[in-house]
Amino acid sequence: QVQLVESGGGLVQAGGSLRLSCAASGRSLSSYSMGWFRQAPGNEREFVAGINWPADSTYYSDSVKGRFTISRDSARITVYLQMNSLKAEDTAVYYCAARAKAIPTVRTYEYNYWGQGTQVTVSS
Repeated sequence: QVQLVESGGGLVQAGGSLRLSCAASGRSLSSYSMGWFRQAPGNEREFVAGINWPADSTYYSDSVKGRFTISRDSARITVYLQMNSLKAEDTAVYYCAARAKAIPTVRTYEYNYWGQGTQVTVSS
């Protein structure tokens, strides 16, 4: 069993930055691809960024490409989402997810574990 805990959300002005963290409890995520998703009120949960293993290649949605960066630490316990140049439309609850396959996907049902989410609010 993998438990994921997100942190780092908060309130920020448009143009600002936040870094989200997703920590796995009790085990390494070395054999999992990871994804960050977000869900705004009234919207479906959408893919934001992903990272594969073992190469740590990264993938981004068009809406965040060039502004967000996904990475993970060398111990493969924590995954990060650095968010720069934030916009009001980035406001959502952000979730990390782990998939027991090498490549992340945009489909939520293909992930095995989810965190509880962290709120990001961008004021314009």
